[in-house]
Order: sequence, then C-alpha cells, then structure tokens
Amino acid sequence: MAMLDAAGIYVISDLGEPQTSIDRSDPEWTTELYARYTSVVDALAPYSNVIGFFAGNEVPNNLTYTGSAAMVKAAVRDTKAYIKSKNYRAMGVGYAADDDQTVRAQVASYLNCGDASASIDFWGYNIYEWCGDSDINTSGYADRVKEFSNYNVPTFFAEYGCNKPGGAKDRKFTEVGALYGPQMTPVFSGGIVYEYFEEENDFGLVKVSAGSSTVSELDDFGAFASAMAGVSPTGVQKGSYNPSNTAASCPPVGTNWNAATPLPPTPDKSVCSCMMSGLKCTAKSSLDPKAIGPLFSELFGYTNGNLSGIVKNTTTGVYGPYSMCSPTEQLSWAMDAYYKMQKSASTACDFAGNATVVSNPQQASTCSSVIAAATSANSGTSPGTGGSGGSGGSGSGAASSTSKKSEGGMPVGATLGVSTAFSVAFTVFAALSGAGMIWL
Repeated sequence: MAMLDAAGIYVISDLGEPQTSIDRSDPEWTTELYARYTSVVDALAPYSNVIGFFAGNEVPNNLTYTGSAAMVKAAVRDTKAYIKSKNYRAMGVGYAADDDQTVRAQVASYLNCGDASASIDFWGYNIYEWCGDSDINTSGYADRVKEFSNYNVPTFFAEYGCNKPGGAKDRKFTEVGALYGPQMTPVFSGGIVYEYFEEENDFGLVKVSAGSSTVSELDDFGAFASAMAGVSPTGVQKGSYNPSNTAASCPPVGTNWNAATPLPPTPDKSVCSCMMSGLKCTAKSSLDPKAIGPLFSELFGYTNGNLSGIVKNTTTGVYGPYSMCSPTEQLSWAMDAYYKMQKSASTACDFAGNATVVSNPQQASTCSSVIAAATSANSGTSPGTGGSGGSGGSGSGAASSTSKKSEGGMPVGATLGVSTAFSVAFTVFAALSGAGMIWL
C-alpha cells in the first residue's frame, strides 16, 4: 500500500473476499462478515491514499436476488458507523453494481434512499455497453447519463471496456473520449478499465510472466494509453463544489423488488454470546457445517416455522435479534426453541447425535440487559435500522443493454486505484457528491 501511495495512486478496496462476503443466493449480514469488513478498514485506514471501500460487487444482479440488497445496505450502514466510531479520517463506503436492466434502477435507488447514515457514499457502475466504433447514443451511455443526472452521490464506472466473445483483445477504447468528454463528465466521474493484470478471461492490459515478477504490456495497453492521452476532462475544484441533488426514493416492495427499508441488526458478538450462554440445548461443537442446512429444514418443520429469534425476511423487513449470529449459533437457538416446545423431553435434544443438553447453563448477570436491548432494537424500528416493517407496491427496470459476459466481474478482494501519476492504468473520479469530475 505504501508503494501505491508513493506512486500517487488512490485506492478503493473491496471489504469482502471470496469466502467471506455477502452471498446473493443466501444473503446474510453476520458477526463473521462484520469482523471481516471492519478488519479491512482497520488494516487500510492508516494509509492516506485509501479513500473508500466497496461493501459489495454485483450482489443483487437480477430479479432473483433483490432481497440481498438489504444485507448490502446494512453492511454500508455498519461500516460507515464503524469508521466514525474509530475516529478514522473520512473514507467513503459504496457499491459496485452490475449493469442488468431488470434491477439496476431499483438497486441504485435503494442504496441511495432514506437516512444518509445507511446510504452509499458513491456508486460504481460495471458497464460494458460500448464496443468498437460505437457512440454515446448507440452504446446506451447517453441513457445512463440521463438516468444518473439527479443522483446525489458520486458515480463512476467501476469496470468498463468491451467484452467480445472469446476474449477482449484488440479493444479500441473509443468510449474513453466520451467518458471524459463534456457530455458525460457533468454526471460520471471517469472510470476504471477492466482490467489491469491479465487473467484467464483475457481482459488485461499487462501480463505477469509465470514464475517471475516481469510485467509486459499487451496490445490493449497501447490502445488504452493512446485513448487516455487524447482526453483532457474539465472539473470542479473540491472547495468550490456545492451539491444540490437529493436522495432517491426507496423502491416499493412488490413483484420486482424484495428488499424493504428496515435493515438487519448490526452484528454484535456479545448478543450472540449471551444468547448461547442461556441455551439448554445446543449444536455439538463437532457438527459438520454441511449438516446445518438440513437440520434447519428439519427444525422449521418441527416448529411450524416459529423461529422468530433468527428470522430473516427482507421482503417484510423483519429480522430476529439473533439473525446476525453465526449459522451454528442460530441453529443452536432453533434447537433450544424446539427443546423447550417439547418441555425438555430427553429425546428432543438429539437430532441424530448433532445436539447436546447443557446441564447447567451459566449466563453472566450483564446478559439480561444485553438480550433485552437486542430484542427491543429489533421489535419494530424506523427505516434504515434493524427492525420490522415493510411496504407494498412494485418496482420497475430501466432500458436494455448488453452486459459483461464473464464470470462475476472484478475479482473480489482486489483493490482499485486512482492515479495522477499513471493515468493510463487508472482513471480519476470524484471525491464528493453528485456532479461529475471534482478535482481533489
């Protein structure tokens, strides 16, 4: 990081990594994820060139996964609060979005609506609509400019560059002139080309030779460098910028949107520890993680779905106080709930040998207040916090486009740079909100 700083390269880092991030198909916001996200903040906060973090990348990427947006927004809320609580310098928390016509408008609105403490600080757009000798209208770029003209946080292309079938060699990067031209800079603050280092998907500008640290330029490097050398974007000095746009309206829950405005609770290990210390029936420490899913299904049937302590319903915005605990802790709560329903029958805490009775639970005296506070905080609170509630209606998509045809875009865990010294590799974007290029 110090080397990047010495080279004049600013960095926005992903908070997640492949095995510890918000999973669109099974979205959660847990103590494990919170620990990961805050540890990244702690590790990078000392470096003054780190200007922000991505709380997620292409998480709700079609209509099937819109509920996962609630977990992303909770992560944004809690990461921003953590930065503030640690008295760190200002660092933004944003999101990198997929360019899918069915969800892009709703995701953008949802992450920008409501209380500013839970809203993103910037919007990164992963967009691949321009190939070859296209233009701002044919590519759809003009539509995106119109769509985000009233957005009230910085917008930029977190990924861009044509993705042709079979690879991305021989790209012309003619879109660079438009991206840094007068038609786009009032709204979009530049972008980050996908991608710098060559990988199996063949989109790189440079290649690292196997078994060595030698870096060689690829054909696309020259084309991109030439395109960047031909632009001279104008902007607004940071001190002279006075944003006037307002937050978006939250998309109503309906057929095409399943994330209500109330968010999951802030993960708190002390709540989970106190909950566990009071259980009389818990999962065994030797439990195979693969057995957790089937056991949950079994318990759901046994209890007729009466698992309010760990419920997670993104559509209604109802979250149990222990829904942020680890999967094993949540399973233990469910086992204990069933055990008590069965009046502590000796056969009710076995589950094929996966559970055990705790003979003398020892709960600290302070736990009663911790549990009471957690339960109260999730019994029905205002939008933007953990709690219950919901809304009705339906959302709508935006105009069609062509999207990147590779496996998941920007690698999770990678850092994105902004450089004043090496502009052919990284590009400049805004530091404040809402109106194009702002010079730091």
